[in-house]
Amino acid sequence: RNLCCTRILHCKKFSAVGVAAAVQLETPTPVTLSRRRMSNTWVSYLHAVLQLCARNKASIQGKACHARAIRFGLQEDTTTSNILINVYCKSGLLSSARKVFDGMPARSLVSWNTLIGSYARNGEAHEALSLFKLMQRNGSSFSEFTISSVVCAAVAICAVFVCKQLHGFAIKAAVDSNVFVGTALADVYAKSGLVKEASRVFESMQERSVVTWSCMVVGYVQNELFEEALLLFHRAQKMEVEHDHFILSSIICGCAGVAALIEGKQVHAIISKTGFCSNIFVASSLIDMYAKCGSVEEAYTVFTNVEDKNVVSWNAMISGFAKHARALEAMISFEKMQQMGLYPNEVTYISVLSACSHMGLVDEAKSYFDLMITKHNLSPNVIHYSCMVDTLGRAGMISEAYDLIQRMPFVATASMWGSLLACCRFHGNLEIAEIAAKHLFEMEPDNAGNYILLSNIYAANKKWEEVVRARKFLKENVVKNEKGKSWIAVKDKVHKFMVGEINHPRIAEIYSKLDSLVEEVKILGYKVETEHELHDVEESRKQELLKHHSEKLALSFGLLSLPASAPIRIMKNLRICGDCHSFMKHASSSTQREIIVRDINRFHHFRKGRCSCSDFW
Repeated sequence: RNLCCTRILHCKKFSAVGVAAAVQLETPTPVTLSRRRMSNTWVSYLHAVLQLCARNKASIQGKACHARAIRFGLQEDTTTSNILINVYCKSGLLSSARKVFDGMPARSLVSWNTLIGSYARNGEAHEALSLFKLMQRNGSSFSEFTISSVVCAAVAICAVFVCKQLHGFAIKAAVDSNVFVGTALADVYAKSGLVKEASRVFESMQERSVVTWSCMVVGYVQNELFEEALLLFHRAQKMEVEHDHFILSSIICGCAGVAALIEGKQVHAIISKTGFCSNIFVASSLIDMYAKCGSVEEAYTVFTNVEDKNVVSWNAMISGFAKHARALEAMISFEKMQQMGLYPNEVTYISVLSACSHMGLVDEAKSYFDLMITKHNLSPNVIHYSCMVDTLGRAGMISEAYDLIQRMPFVATASMWGSLLACCRFHGNLEIAEIAAKHLFEMEPDNAGNYILLSNIYAANKKWEEVVRARKFLKENVVKNEKGKSWIAVKDKVHKFMVGEINHPRIAEIYSKLDSLVEEVKILGYKVETEHELHDVEESRKQELLKHHSEKLALSFGLLSLPASAPIRIMKNLRICGDCHSFMKHASSSTQREIIVRDINRFHHFRKGRCSCSDFW
């Protein structure tokens, strides 16, 4: 009997017939069993075979053993039933596991935990919560594992109120300090956007695992609190917390979020040291980080060193090329990807269409849009249509862009109408501008930028009465105009600037540097373009506001703080205005520096008086 069990345990693949035969080998007859009441050795042997079935997810063989257990009256044995539940759960047969569970005359903590945990892991969150309620009604004891499993189930369905109830339950049961329970609670709060609650749970934990730190860093990044994520990662480093690929890929995203290239390179060094470079998700995050930090060349270097490239890594690279207006490289990569035997997906087409949009490649965009449907059998979503609208609008084909919005099988988004309105302003199409603005006023009634943009279109068409009406509406109604912000990283620290910044410790030096820089660029032909200032103020005040735009302050600080040979990398939360774009071009000539500005839409590389966007953005 022992020899047979050993052979089965070392066999990777085994049949139902083989298991049945093995179980029957030297099996005592029912008469003998009644006299000997089945020896402990026989039960242990059956349990060993069942555990082998669980490890190999061998449901058919597990059912054969289940039949033997029933034949010899073991269906009421708690230990046997627990192992059978585990076999069915590991095999994905949760309904069979539930039947075994429901048929048990007496259930142990293992019975409840195994089934609740399996429901949570397999996306059956409601079943997990329902079973936990049944467990409480039956007065059964629970453990930290039970609570953490149920919290994970609540995470899956974003049941914040349930999670708060479970948090209170954990405190009452004095298990909230358990590392598994605390990690699950921090994770659910972070995923639900309740970052303060997540942080409070995290800080109250006396013991934290690698998973705990990862959950908190991921939570900050997912909620776009990139600076907090970086600070927490530094804290983890000081405490010598072990790194895993989750925390590393997340902190890379954090570096990308604030364009912190120096810190990104430091994390890259840690990745190389710990051997995670071969992880495709970490490598793809690195490609994305370098591209978003303005260094597409380094992104490409990481990409070429990835041995087993998949669709995710190709998409990251094509997206990087698109953001940097490298349309030709994006299209070549698109072709190479298919030559390698990989098929482009929806994300791939978004990137390549975006590249066409940035460079005004209308024919190429139309070709890719058709190829997506005819060759790869992909249904365009609203983002693909948005890229096409943007491409047509930027190229001056306003009517065709509007017709596409009318024909597409989706309701147009605010960003789509906003893109069309901006294109109408650039190309002077008042009729469609009023249509786009009407939709935007309904969708974003509190966005002042839409009203100001329309009033500027009226002004360009000398519709002065309409200009006055729009400006009056802005004064009489409470609408929001998002303030421009810019970031620049210097010596491992991210510095933030607002329009008319006064709180920076070196603000006096910054304004002095900006004043001298303005005089220098004026000599080269720079003229203040007050039509880009959207505030309804006097001309002199407009010039002052334009002069103190956040990206100009960030540039001045960069000139004061960075080495003469280093590029100046600036990130902005809004689209760069025409005046700042002109200023950056002249400043790149005056200072002989490369200036890289990442606005909400794309990258602008300013070199020797020129921009990579060719003044098309």
